[in-house]
Amino acid sequence: MLFNTFLFFAFLAVVVAVYHQLRSVRLQNSWLLLCSYVFYGAWDWRFLGLILLSTVIDYFISHGIHRAEAPTQRKRLVTLSIVTNLTLLGVFKYYGFFVTELNDLLSLIGLAPNIPLLNIVLPVGISFYTFQTLSYTIDIYRRQNEPCENFFDFALYVSFFPQLVAGPIERSTNLLPQIVGQRTSGAGDFREGLYYIASGLFKKVVIADNMAVLVNHVFATPVSELSAVEIIVGTYAFAFQIYGDFAGYSLIAKGVARWLGFDLMWNFNHPYFSLTPSEFWNRWHISLSSWLRDYLYIPLGGNRGGTVMTYRNLMATMVIGGLWHGAGWPFVLWGLYQGLLLVVFRVGEGVDALARQCRRFVDAGPVFRWLAVFGFFQFVCYGWMLFRAESFDQIVQMTSVLFSSRYEVTDFAIFALQQILLLTLPLLLFEAWIERRQDRLALLKVSAPKLAAFYGYVVINLLLWVPPAKQVFIYFQF
Repeated sequence: MLFNTFLFFAFLAVVVAVYHQLRSVRLQNSWLLLCSYVFYGAWDWRFLGLILLSTVIDYFISHGIHRAEAPTQRKRLVTLSIVTNLTLLGVFKYYGFFVTELNDLLSLIGLAPNIPLLNIVLPVGISFYTFQTLSYTIDIYRRQNEPCENFFDFALYVSFFPQLVAGPIERSTNLLPQIVGQRTSGAGDFREGLYYIASGLFKKVVIADNMAVLVNHVFATPVSELSAVEIIVGTYAFAFQIYGDFAGYSLIAKGVARWLGFDLMWNFNHPYFSLTPSEFWNRWHISLSSWLRDYLYIPLGGNRGGTVMTYRNLMATMVIGGLWHGAGWPFVLWGLYQGLLLVVFRVGEGVDALARQCRRFVDAGPVFRWLAVFGFFQFVCYGWMLFRAESFDQIVQMTSVLFSSRYEVTDFAIFALQQILLLTLPLLLFEAWIERRQDRLALLKVSAPKLAAFYGYVVINLLLWVPPAKQVFIYFQF
């Protein structure tokens, strides 16, 4: 049930209409839990048992951790939760990848491997709700939160349909109090939710799905037939496709939740205006980057063990972050690349003379700052090429072309660049205005005619830029 379909909005209309007729939180939560299971079952009803199993395990383990007094027993229980959740995730998401690689390795050294491959369908959203329940039990182990008393409230926390299949990965400290507490809603919530949903649909349908046409052409064409300019514009197109796709989903989820009286966290904050890798990860997929920081990087030691250990922890965190996205070497390489960027920029910041010169350049004026932003965007885009590539061989071939003399400006490259500028430049200008105002809801505070002009622009573009084919949200595969 895709967010950008009439079927979903018909489903949502029923959910919201019934929800606001119910006068108690208990009835509202029961209705939302039922609707969330219907929503998830619409993808594949066979995996309802899996999400229920994960819910039951963590509900009872969390209460066991809370009741346990002995540190050893608490550690055993939280370890059981981590191992169980990661085993379920590993079987469904990574078994095929690791078995294939192991079989290839054994064949390479002359052995005859006989490890069976299983035809396992990846349950949609499993990475998101697994990390969400893991953070819940770990927070209880750390005594940063208490377990949810009512099983059905906890089940709603795990399966809340707006953010179930592609995030944001909500912490229990934010979402659970909203589930168990009294909720109020009014005209302001509807207005705010409509703004999020309209913005999200624009990013998904107008930006992402139209960029996908360019991206699919470039990455499906043999590299020998591509010029370096075509690879660059194809990668630019993917940068805006994945941003429009994922940020669009997060905004629609936030808007739908707002109509139900919930306030989900912000998952994106204009990431392409970043100057450094650390700033980028503070702006991109914030719920995942903060999860990796709090539950992986800091427990590994963070920056407490000296320079070398800090670099090791950064690299390990980003490689695991890459693997979280998918079981494949391009994702591993993307994670390695992101880790290297963090390390290299950290080294650069530690070289006083270089850091001072860079800071002077950035502070020289807005033109120089935007040049620096555009320069760092190139590093981000090379990472997106690694992320989107179909194979390791395609990465090697495309990188080779980028460092060759094949810089012919083809008709396709000109057309693609025109499309990118036409669709994304208004969005970037609007986000720059929001960035300058430092108020994500600044548009809701302008005059009624200006706000009407915004919605008119969104509707006209949704009608004019109907993509050739509906595209499934990219992060559904993760």
